[in-house]
This record gives sequence, structure tokens and C-alpha cells, in this order.
Amino acid sequence: MDDWRKNLIEDPTGIGALLGRSKRVAVLGIRPDTHPDKPAHAIPKFLKDHGFTVLPVPTHHEQGTILGEPVSASVKDVPGEVDVVDVFLRPEDINAHVDDLLAKKPRAVWFQKGIRNDAAAERLAKAGIQVVQDHCMMVEWKTHHPHG
Repeated sequence: MDDWRKNLIEDPTGIGALLGRSKRVAVLGIRPDTHPDKPAHAIPKFLKDHGFTVLPVPTHHEQGTILGEPVSASVKDVPGEVDVVDVFLRPEDINAHVDDLLAKKPRAVWFQKGIRNDAAAERLAKAGIQVVQDHCMMVEWKTHHPHG
């Protein structure tokens, strides 16, 4: 009954395939436009500049818009289908959002570089959601689009 482990995406081929079929990316923990130097703003901006739709889900009670898109209060409130939720949170802060992630049922959840929470990843994977841990979405995009 370990077939849920196939939803834990670690290899370059799997990561490239996931990026290739992802267009709508909700960013949990995104920082506002007033923090352009923070990875949690710079990386989503890079994704938006390269053709992704970025759906902001800030976690510091920001209102209004980020990167020109209206913010959502939680992942489950993001309008429409979500291909990937890109997570910029401390590992211990992810647990509080797992129920929202399960409710939204995105195709994949991506924990940014340096972020690993195996318990949360297992819950998501067992629900049929693909999980990438400890990888940077921007770095991986550049790896798979060397001339992009």
C-alpha cells in the first residue's frame, strides 16, 4: 500500500513533467509588492513573467492585490482550478494549511527550496496530490528551459 509514494516527485523527469503541465499556480506565503527582494515575492514574479498565472495567498493578512491579482484568504478560497500550490512557509507552519490544501485538491503542492515536511507531504500524497519538497520552482523552470 505504498503506492502513494509515487506522488512524491523527486526526479528531474517528474519535476519537468509537472512544470510542463502547470499553468495556474497559487502561492501560499507570497510576500507583497513592497517586498520585491524577498524570495517569496521574486520567485512568483519570475513565474508570472514566464507565463504562469500566479494566484496570491499571503499569510500576513495582506489585502488587495499582489502582482496584479486579488489575494485569497486561504488556499481553499482561491478561485478556479489550481495546478500547483507553491509554498513559502516554515516547515512547522505548513501543518495548519494541510486541511485547506486537501479541500482545494490542487494537482500538486510544491514546497520551496529548504522546506521539507514529510508528514504533510504524506497526507497530501495519500490524497492523490503530487508533492515536490525542497526544490525551487524558479530554478527548476530554468533547468528545464535553458534558453527560456
